[in-house]
Amino acid sequence: MANLPQGLSLNTPFGSPPPSSPIAAGTPQPGKERKMASAEQLVLDLCDPELRENALLDLSKKREIFQDLAPLLWHSFGTIAALLQEIVSIYPALSPPTLTPVASNRVCNALALLQVDDTEVISFLLQTEIIPLCLRTMEMGSELSKTVATFIVQKILLDDIGLRYICATAERFYAVGSVLATMVATLAEQPSTRLLKHIIRCYLRLSDNQRACEALQNCLPDMLKDGTFNNCLRDDPATRRWLQQLLHNVAMGSPVPVGMQTARLDHMMGN
Repeated sequence: MANLPQGLSLNTPFGSPPPSSPIAAGTPQPGKERKMASAEQLVLDLCDPELRENALLDLSKKREIFQDLAPLLWHSFGTIAALLQEIVSIYPALSPPTLTPVASNRVCNALALLQVDDTEVISFLLQTEIIPLCLRTMEMGSELSKTVATFIVQKILLDDIGLRYICATAERFYAVGSVLATMVATLAEQPSTRLLKHIIRCYLRLSDNQRACEALQNCLPDMLKDGTFNNCLRDDPATRRWLQQLLHNVAMGSPVPVGMQTARLDHMMGN
């Protein structure tokens, strides 16, 4: 644990200030200290195979309220290896598709934790066969396997390194784009709101890249433009907004700057 940032160690309540801070020297905050100590224990539990499933679930649910979770995950011995093991362990279950709901939940929770971590993790994953394997599963897997594989691709795209990697060559972009388009066509006959959400998020993130956004003007499926999925998304306002933002980006031929997205989305939604 020698690499922990200053003021952050397993001997100090997780998230508490350094000893010199006024809060540490003042009135104790037992409730806050218990919460942060609990988070610290959950991070340690990730390295215990018997405790890992529960730790993954609790940390992924509470990751927004735990301070300094990213550096603790990165610098705690064995933690990143445990998260990567969770992801790599499902490879055999993706093709042929034999992924169980329990395994699906575990890998999704591991991915959620990696979202708060360092981009070096994404760089590592890109050196594996994860993209080709996910694309193959997205084409031929069960609905559950497709959903998990698409979620993995989505998480990779959400990182700037992942987006640049996918959009670096026409071959990579069109490999991803063609699989997404095939899935959209399939969903028109066998709707799945959860899977559609991940597909739209992938397309929306691709539209953040200028060249990819221009290419989507010619290859974005018409079914995403003509209201085919209106009923499917009726009870999912967040995904409807993502779809509208995607269509706007593609129509303009360029991504909307982050500062303008909220105002334009509110206008498009009639707010």
